[in-house]
Amino acid sequence: MIWASWNEFVAMGGYGLYVWGSYGAVLVGVVLEIVLLRRGQSETLKRLKRMQTWEKQ
Repeated sequence: MIWASWNEFVAMGGYGLYVWGSYGAVLVGVVLEIVLLRRGQSETLKRLKRMQTWEKQ
């Protein structure tokens, strides 16, 4: 497709809200997934360290 201007590209033939909204929703989901995975990883590592120190006692 060829658009005459950036405004037409953003509008996507009248479907811009759906297209860009979908991209935005996916981006939010991916960022949220990364944040939650990192948080879970750090909590798991802390738990493993506590378990190791408990076993040494």
